[in-house]
Amino acid sequence: MNPEEKIKYQSRVLIFYVAIILMMSVLLGGLAYRQLFTSAEFKEAGKIQNHRRILTPGPRGNIYDRQGRVLVSNQAKFSAVIFLKDKTVREEFEKKRRILFRDFQNENDILTSRDRDRLTIQARAQVIQTYLNDVNRVLGREESVDAKTLSRHFYIDPLLPYPIIDDLNREEFAILLESLPIQSPVQVYASSSRFYPYEAAAAHTLGFVSNAMLEDEVDLPGEDLKTFASKGTFGRDGVEKQYDEYLQGKTGTEIWLVDPSGFQVKREQRVHPEKGKDVYLSLDIDLQLAAEEKYRELEIEKGALIALDVETLEVLAMVSLPAYNLNDTTPRFKSEVVKWINENEAWPNRAFQGIYPPGSPYKLVTTIAGLQHGVITKDTEYECSGYHKVGDRLFPCHNRNGHGDVNVKNAIRVSCNVFYYNVGLEIGVDRLSATAMHLGLHKESGIDLPNETSRMLVPTKAWKKENRGYGWTPGDTANMSIGQGFNISTPIQLALLTASIARNEVVSNPSILKLTPDQVAERPRGPDLGLNDEQYNILIDGMKRAVAIGTGKNSQVEGVAIAGKTGTAQFRKRVDGKTGTLEMAWFVAFGPVENPKVAIAVLSEGTVIDKPYGGSIYAAPIAQAVLQTYFDKHPELVDD
Repeated sequence: MNPEEKIKYQSRVLIFYVAIILMMSVLLGGLAYRQLFTSAEFKEAGKIQNHRRILTPGPRGNIYDRQGRVLVSNQAKFSAVIFLKDKTVREEFEKKRRILFRDFQNENDILTSRDRDRLTIQARAQVIQTYLNDVNRVLGREESVDAKTLSRHFYIDPLLPYPIIDDLNREEFAILLESLPIQSPVQVYASSSRFYPYEAAAAHTLGFVSNAMLEDEVDLPGEDLKTFASKGTFGRDGVEKQYDEYLQGKTGTEIWLVDPSGFQVKREQRVHPEKGKDVYLSLDIDLQLAAEEKYRELEIEKGALIALDVETLEVLAMVSLPAYNLNDTTPRFKSEVVKWINENEAWPNRAFQGIYPPGSPYKLVTTIAGLQHGVITKDTEYECSGYHKVGDRLFPCHNRNGHGDVNVKNAIRVSCNVFYYNVGLEIGVDRLSATAMHLGLHKESGIDLPNETSRMLVPTKAWKKENRGYGWTPGDTANMSIGQGFNISTPIQLALLTASIARNEVVSNPSILKLTPDQVAERPRGPDLGLNDEQYNILIDGMKRAVAIGTGKNSQVEGVAIAGKTGTAQFRKRVDGKTGTLEMAWFVAFGPVENPKVAIAVLSEGTVIDKPYGGSIYAAPIAQAVLQTYFDKHPELVDD
């Protein structure tokens, strides 16, 4: 090779080496970039591929009455579960699947993808049933596997244990603990469910919970990982719903390393779940039980009761009947219980969701309106002959023989309709409606419980014209003056009306929570009733007479002066294929008169058409049971 060719050759070699060096530099630079700058991204991507997160619910907080007695708590719930990702179970799944595939192909030449899916589901169910049969033999049960539920769990929650029996009692739990091998894929599993020690007592007030998938909390680790969540609970009614945010426990989490098939290998991180906050209610379970027991004693199937602390407006007792055992709602609502509730119209809390004609307790509103506008004085009298004629129609008194000459105090005592027909007609609908609205009978009570109805009604001329299409009549006013006609109220409104009279101020917003002294002190004062001292004393004296010597004497408590008012209201309803009149018994009261502490409203709803249902017989005795229990606990309020 001559020198010139040698130089050309070396130049080409040099270019080649330079190209090699440049390519190696790019390669090494890229590798360095990957290692130094993007390795964290690849590491995170790898983690997402081979890690899984499991969320577990925290127990709910307890609910207590005003004296710290447990109304709602958590109790252990025992289940027999099987881990579908267990190595032995996986191997048996696969073995059974191959056998079913082979047998199917021996009988059919073609094995479609649909056949494969069906046989796979069948294989899993047969394997799990084998394990379940072993448990059945130990416990004497006859449980079976639901293949669809199993398949859904396998695909949606494969890392979570599959419950083969989820209602073990304590004895069965202990038997399985002793019988199952430590390494068995079947294990006993303890969780918690709601427990209601007083069963149906205050059922509508306390409420119930339902199962739901846990929501991912923002401060839990592993939010970018594929997540499997156990079922938690959320409040569906009553206190459980109203204060769900406080009662909810804090969700726990586990992060697991899994193999390429998604099977658990090692737990790498764990945050324990935490119990929710406890809630203290204003309810007194002694008063609650006394009320419900008296309803049972009188064989009253439907009704409502509210007892209020006059000073704090805390709810001391709240009854709604029919009620159901709250333990039948957990861990899930039993279908037969739902059927019973539907058939017996037991869903609503009648205390603030039921709407009824207020009946004779409304005469207290008419009395206040009459006193305010000078229609009634202490000397006002009307003659009751047993009826009052308005236009061409006779409006009856409940005493068809008449009461004779009646003044306001005796009108309250004997609940004379004729007296109030006269007063109402002289007051007029406009002023009567205005007084009722001043007393808050046109709006919600504002109680801190969910779903209070807004269908209460104080009728007016304009309302009737708009909703009935024709004008107001004197007969409408006569009916309104005794709490009939278009009037619609809730029991809690009448309890607040009674508390308002006791306090001589219009009150609202009762509390189901136990309040602190500071919270009570911060409550703004409501407007006055609008009566001077003489007028107020006339009203209270009439209510005292109603209990001492009148229609409310069945509510008497020895040593305590009680002020009250009975009532009976009628409404039309279809029952068992027959339309007729149902009566409702009312009673409202407060005491002691000199230093009011407790106010109460009682409703007993008739269920038999055309059966008399007077407040003196079917409502006042229930109030007496509650008031007696209250004053037994507060002997300092009882005169010797």
